[in-house]
Amino acid sequence: MLQDKLLVIKCKYGNKDAMCQIYGRYKDFLLTLAKGLVGEQELAEDIVHDVFVNFALSIKKFKLTGSLKGYLATCVSNLARDRIRSRTRQAVILESVNESNWESSNPLQSLAESEKINRLREALEQIPYEQREVILLHIKAGMKFREIAESQNQPLSTIHGRYRYGIDKLRSLMNSEVTK
Repeated sequence: MLQDKLLVIKCKYGNKDAMCQIYGRYKDFLLTLAKGLVGEQELAEDIVHDVFVNFALSIKKFKLTGSLKGYLATCVSNLARDRIRSRTRQAVILESVNESNWESSNPLQSLAESEKINRLREALEQIPYEQREVILLHIKAGMKFREIAESQNQPLSTIHGRYRYGIDKLRSLMNSEVTK
C-alpha cells in the first residue's frame, strides 16, 4: 500500500514509468475481474483499458485514501455495470475462473475439476448481477463488505444481504445439479 502511494505520487509528477508499474501490477487481476463480470474477453479488455486511461487522465486530482487495488477494482466494477446496462443482451456468460490454472497429472481429476468449474459458471450465470458482483468483489477482488458498500453507495446491510442470498442461491443451484 505504501508502494502504491509512492507510485501515485510519482505519477502526479509525470513519471510515466510509475504508471507503467501500476498497470503491470494490476492489469491481470483487473482483467480477470472484468471478464468475470461481463463474460467476454474483448469487452473486459476494453473496460480495463478505459479504467487505466481515465485513471491516467485524472491522476493530477487523484487522492489515494485506501487501497489502490480496491479503487481500481471498484472502477472496473462500475464500468462493467454501466456497459452491461447499456447492452441489450440479457445473458451474461461468466469466465472468472481460468481453466488453464487447473493442472493435474490425473486426467480424470482434471476432468472432474473442469466439470466443477463449468457447473459453478452456469450457477453464477443464474443469479442476479448485483449478487454476482458482490460475490466476485468480495471473493475474487478481496474487497471488504464496507468497501463494496461505499463504492456502490449502498447500505452495508444491503451488501451483506446480496452476498448471503447470492451464496445461498449458488449452494442451492450447485446442490440441485448434483442430485440430478
